[in-house]
Order: sequence, then C-alpha cells, then structure tokens
Amino acid sequence: MKRRLRFVWLITFAVAAASVQAETVAVAAPSAAAQPREAKAVATQLQHGGYVIVMRHGATNRDQADTDPLNPDNVAKQRLLSEKGKEQARQVGEAFRKLGVPFGTVYTSKFDRAVETGKLIGGGTVVSTFDVTEGGLVVTPIENDRRSEALKKMIATVPPAGKNTLIVTHKPNILDALGRDWFEVKEGEASVFRVDASGKAELIARVQAVDWIKAGGE
Repeated sequence: MKRRLRFVWLITFAVAAASVQAETVAVAAPSAAAQPREAKAVATQLQHGGYVIVMRHGATNRDQADTDPLNPDNVAKQRLLSEKGKEQARQVGEAFRKLGVPFGTVYTSKFDRAVETGKLIGGGTVVSTFDVTEGGLVVTPIENDRRSEALKKMIATVPPAGKNTLIVTHKPNILDALGRDWFEVKEGEASVFRVDASGKAELIARVQAVDWIKAGGE
C-alpha cells in the first residue's frame, strides 16, 4: 500500500512539475553578451518593432538602501539612481532615438530608480506596476511567485505593431523569471527578446548600457 501511495505521489509531482515548466518563458541564452558592434545590429532589428526589452534599472547610489520597502511612494527612503546612472540612462535614451528604435509601452517597477530609468530612456510617461516591483522579504513567497509569473507573461506578450516594449525592473525579479544565467545581471543591462505570434519569447541578445551608447555614437 505504501509503495502504491508513493507511486501515485510521484506521478502527481511529475504532472505538476510539467505544468509549471510549460508556463515558463522559452529562452535560449546566447553564448555571450552582445558587444558594441553587435548592439548596433540588434538596434537595426528593433527598428521594426516586435521585441520586448527587459532592463535592470540604471546605476544607483551604493550608500543608500530601501528602508521603507512597503511604501514605494516614499522616495526619500529608497536607493536612488546615482548621477552616473541618470546620465547613462539619458544617453541610452538618446542612442535609441538616434538608432530609430520605437517604443510602445514602458513598464517599470514602483521604485523610483526604475521609474526614472524608464522615463529617461523611453522619453515619456511610464506605467509603473507591482508586477515588476522587487518584493524581497517584505512580501509573501506567494506574491513573489505571482510577480515572477507576471513578468514572464509580459515578456511573452507581443508588442503593438511597429513598437517595442520596455520593462524596467530589478535583479531579483529578473533572476526569478529568467533563471540563474542572470545571476550577475548588471545595472542598466538589457535582455532583448523576440516574441512570435504564439507568445514564444526568444532571447536574441544581452546588451550593456555602455554598448547602446557606443552604438548610437557610431
């Protein structure tokens, strides 16, 4: 009887695991992050729209911390973009405009460092949402899992015709949604996904902020 119960449990577990796996975003990581010359080639693809760019917020002040994480409107208690981070985000935005990269909706975390990054790069208003906001230890594991699934679904959503979607979020969110290959994702780093009509997202490149800037200056 015990063996039969164990067998049933194993079958149930396998089915559940397969169901979870089916919901994950299908990504195939390239062997290395795109280099400056490749960043320009990626930008050429982006000119036609149809891509989702997942970006970690820009460089921040390392002597600051989120001391009131349950209240994202309390900007004074957050880790904010450094002057370098602000300038770099501006330059990335300028590079995208020079390279003719069109954006539709720009989604950001509720934290100011992500909101400001999105505004400086996208050049307009943003849609801030808890779906891509860092939860950490101040929200339940269930809520962190929900946010991870929400980000995956956003990545797999086809942008409006001729537009690209920009999502500015945090390292924990990226790591939870995309896996351990993003363990060392840097501030300002972008992961570029091509999305087909069936909702399959394919990673085509990972590009650092400085490489977009260099590509825009060529």
